[in-house]
Amino acid sequence: MAVRVSRVERLAEQILSEAGCFRPPVSPDHLVDKYGATVVLDSFGGDTDVSGVLVREDDRVIIGVNRQHPVVRQRFTIAHELGHLLMHPGRPLIVEKQVRVNFRDSVSSMATDQQEIEANQFAAALLMPREWVEREGGELLQQNAAVREAAFTASLATTFQVSAQAMRIRLVNLGILGSWL
Repeated sequence: MAVRVSRVERLAEQILSEAGCFRPPVSPDHLVDKYGATVVLDSFGGDTDVSGVLVREDDRVIIGVNRQHPVVRQRFTIAHELGHLLMHPGRPLIVEKQVRVNFRDSVSSMATDQQEIEANQFAAALLMPREWVEREGGELLQQNAAVREAAFTASLATTFQVSAQAMRIRLVNLGILGSWL
């Protein structure tokens, strides 16, 4: 049975292919360079609810990432903001001059806004491409057919340098958990 691939997944696959990325882990901070963006780590005034922000000015694009968050979360945030950069025009914000901004915060992960859903899907597809997850997961099962779900998820999360939670969600969305284990 053929798997239907969304436009978001196709975009992530295209970016990885053009960048010559064929094995995990993906380095999202290096990918943003190709699109003229700069990653800046910031503490956002101690606000841990804000994961990141995408700021588009006439002469530069900045992806701000919360330095207080774990590295795996920072990587997902960079990929998420890259998704916004490539797929969404952003919202205007006036700060001395007009810029376009996308925030990644606690609302982003609630899957209530279509652009946030797409940016999360893009980040997952970029950091954990279907084909790679299936290949790495298959190899893991060949080494240990009796591996438990939590260990399987944790091992893949380590390989892809993402959180166990992000990997679990990706495995569920790919139909791997439940059918493979």
